[in-house]
Amino acid sequence: MTTNNESLFARAQLTIPGGVNSPVRAFKAVGGAPRFLVRGEGSRVFDADDRSYIDYVGSWGPLVAGHAHPEVVAAVREAAGRGLSFGAPTQAEIEMAELLCRLVPSMEMVRLVSSGTEATMTALRLARGFTGRSAFVKFEGCYHGHADGLLVKAGSGALTLGQPSSAGVPAETAAHTIVLAYNDCSELEATFKAKGGSIAAVILEPVAGNMNLVRPSEEFVKLARELCTRHGAVLVFDEVMTGFRVGLSGAQGLFGVRPDLTTLGKVIGGGMPVGAFGGRRDIMEYIAPLGPVYQAGTLSGNPVAVAAGLATLKLVQAPGFYDRLSGATRTLTDGLARTAQRRGVAFSAQSVGGMFGIYFRAQPPASYIEVMQCDKEAFNRFFHAMLERGVYLAPSAYEAGFVSSAHSESDIAATLSAADEAFAAVS
Repeated sequence: MTTNNESLFARAQLTIPGGVNSPVRAFKAVGGAPRFLVRGEGSRVFDADDRSYIDYVGSWGPLVAGHAHPEVVAAVREAAGRGLSFGAPTQAEIEMAELLCRLVPSMEMVRLVSSGTEATMTALRLARGFTGRSAFVKFEGCYHGHADGLLVKAGSGALTLGQPSSAGVPAETAAHTIVLAYNDCSELEATFKAKGGSIAAVILEPVAGNMNLVRPSEEFVKLARELCTRHGAVLVFDEVMTGFRVGLSGAQGLFGVRPDLTTLGKVIGGGMPVGAFGGRRDIMEYIAPLGPVYQAGTLSGNPVAVAAGLATLKLVQAPGFYDRLSGATRTLTDGLARTAQRRGVAFSAQSVGGMFGIYFRAQPPASYIEVMQCDKEAFNRFFHAMLERGVYLAPSAYEAGFVSSAHSESDIAATLSAADEAFAAVS
């Protein structure tokens, strides 16, 4: 018997390439038909067959307070009642900018945009305009959106589809992208020694989340800061995923490293499309209309999206929010690791704040190469076994997972119970 999800997927493929509007949604990496979701409530989502799942995707990170939080929904309704879009300045934009500059000390000025991709793309253009240089450094397996120069050995969906790069990216564009190994201090230092005078920027996921979760070494992050300072390059922290996910000041707050520019998204939109980039005042003043680096967005600072973001950022400022979130996430990852060990499955897990990674290998990976050594087929079997038991994980071995403040102790206990059966199926 064909399910509603299968029928919808067949129908979607007639008019939408691959049946989806973002590649990882297609379940191509894990097989089967994707779940078409119709509603979310707290820690759970419900699909077209009216099945309920404990959700660890959370719209890929934004829903740090869970689905349809009453305060966020109320803020959106109030804003929508006043108008959906103006293409003109609003007071809410100012409030968002002021709040971001207060919560993230490295952001002295900020520009709102409509997506994380737009934020990272513009941050690099700004770094090039500010320095007068063309080359930039990114790290293997890190995903910074789908701008041409960034789709070189990228993570996320590019890894899921087995495409480390993308067709349609001109060789002359990719030539300005220097790709190095994540967490490799000697390679980073040697590159700056050889090419430091031509490097406009280093863009870094301070906790990688698009080749699954990979933690940086403290030495690696601090070296990036030191080398950029010494050679006059701009250090860009891509905190689209980690911003307000791993702590109130993002990953930079955890590591005590101050980047020159920061990109944000996901949480600051509360589930709606919002991005931002900001940083040192002298760099940000190069952006039009003050400076020569052009950037514009018709719907930037959309009042409804900003309302959702402001409501979410109010929630995360509650005392103890991140302590509780981090504790719940550690309970999940520690429990999964113990359960796998009991079942004799080669497995490891780790977390940073409300983000987590699960790996079918004995130790958590520290680089793209180690990520690729994980048992992908074991993950695929585990994914489907968990889905059958009402737990919705990212449909790819190369994506981080997310816990929200809506996940209860009983949710995590139910997840671990499902995992016990799923690991048995994997082994």
